[in-house]
Amino acid sequence: MIKDTPLIFDGKELNNRLFLGTGKFKSKKDVAACIESSGTQVVTVALRRIDLNRYEDNILEYVPKEINLMVNTSGARNAVEALRIARIAKDAGYGNWIKVEVINDSKYLLPDNQETIKATELLVKEGFIVFPYISPDLYVARALVKAGAAAVMPLGSFIGSNRGLRAGDFIRALIAEIELPVIVDAGIGVPSHAAQAMEMGASAVLVNTAIATADSAASLAKAFSLAVEAGRMAYLAKPPAKLDHASASSPLTGFLFKDEK
Repeated sequence: MIKDTPLIFDGKELNNRLFLGTGKFKSKKDVAACIESSGTQVVTVALRRIDLNRYEDNILEYVPKEINLMVNTSGARNAVEALRIARIAKDAGYGNWIKVEVINDSKYLLPDNQETIKATELLVKEGFIVFPYISPDLYVARALVKAGAAAVMPLGSFIGSNRGLRAGDFIRALIAEIELPVIVDAGIGVPSHAAQAMEMGASAVLVNTAIATADSAASLAKAFSLAVEAGRMAYLAKPPAKLDHASASSPLTGFLFKDEK
């Protein structure tokens, strides 16, 4: 049986390739339950959901200490704002893993790729481990490699849409052409979408809305974790190519007809 190798970022080994977002959950306790059931090792959280002034329960109280925290720059409309959010998070003690999310399109919520490149360049120079969220574009991904990103995080489809890998062909191009890990983010709606992304060769999948809004969030988080594991195993096993014709699994042989004259 093929033995997998862990993902490694900043010297930290990740054996679970499901990343979990923390928005839209009915309660913070559901977040904790999903972390436990899925076995995720990476959780993303928007700085605006961290109660810096301690007026109410801090979401981080529900995230175990051993979990790798990735603060995202949700709400940033340009590179300057993303940089400001990242600095605040680091100064507050939330680490240097940053998911760069720059969006100024209020209708489709598509990331601004050019501002994302700028933000990545600036943050890498300040020592952040940067995970940029992008619309899948090979030229943009190459620019992010050059900028020093730790990975690229292309959307699978519109954020929160649960529509799956509508951008699958473009994601395949990124996987084939760049050396950084590709983490599929946004639009993943059911575990089969996650498995498909991993079968394509994605290094990990980030899921939020689908799990957070499920009737049983913890159960679906577990299902996603299993799907990611299955998809990864299938990718490593190198399944056979698709054919455009039939190929019998038990071909007819001459012995069936040996008594015929």
